[in-house]
Amino acid sequence: MNESAARRTGGMKNLLETVMHGVFLVCALASILAVALICVFLFANGLPAIREIGVLDFLTGTTWKPGNDIYGILPMIVGSIYITAGAIIIGVPIGLLTAIFMAFYCPKRIYGLLKPCTELLAGIPSIVYGFFGMVVIVPAVRNVAALFGEDISGSSILAASILLGIMILPTIIGVSEAALRAVPNAYYEGAVAMGAAHERAVFTVMLPAAKSGVLAGIVLGIGRAVGETMAVIMVAGNQPRLTGNMLAGIRTLTANIVQEMGYASGLHREALIATGVVLFVFILLINLTFSVLKRRKDA
Repeated sequence: MNESAARRTGGMKNLLETVMHGVFLVCALASILAVALICVFLFANGLPAIREIGVLDFLTGTTWKPGNDIYGILPMIVGSIYITAGAIIIGVPIGLLTAIFMAFYCPKRIYGLLKPCTELLAGIPSIVYGFFGMVVIVPAVRNVAALFGEDISGSSILAASILLGIMILPTIIGVSEAALRAVPNAYYEGAVAMGAAHERAVFTVMLPAAKSGVLAGIVLGIGRAVGETMAVIMVAGNQPRLTGNMLAGIRTLTANIVQEMGYASGLHREALIATGVVLFVFILLINLTFSVLKRRKDA
């Protein structure tokens, strides 16, 4: 009787494992299918427009006039690069140092307050960030520029970079802190035992050991910065032009799609989808670049 019950129990366990294996496989295949369908939709609808407009005219053209069937997205590409680079310069150092502080320096009482605050930042809607940028950051940029004799509206590359730098903080902080805490404490103890000070052990032993997780947090933060739309529309100025002035307004790839997709048709609509293709490739190149850097460091 006991052997029969044991066999039934073993059979139920094997059946449950088989079922769960199938469930996990279906979920994984669904994720892959979703990505594949997105790629098919983008490229099937965007590549014909790129061929009709001309690859060089589309990617290097400096004029965007749908009414005249002129579609050049270079100003939007440059605008996305400027704002993303600004967000990286502002957000990555602050986020990484905050993660280090929370993992190795923060007192428990302060940590109990700081951790929920950083998590709350991740839950704030983009439109709320946009309102904050309009009410606080844009006037601040305008007032500071006025001190140096610059008469500007404040909606600019700088304002968008500051706002996106704030928006990517919770992603970088959360992932980087988790990666730092995942490093075995024996690494730190070994460094201290060899005479390293606390700061040296943290920055030369613990941080390099967590570089994979830290890079992952940075990539996720950059991905949010590149794909952000609503907040950027509200503070960037939305002017499709080439400029190197950080105090001038500019338009990004995402903002270009959102602003005109609602009424676009024909070649105009296909050109906007083609802009999405460029954005997709842009994010893909960022991920590939970080993957290559990670492999070189691991080697």
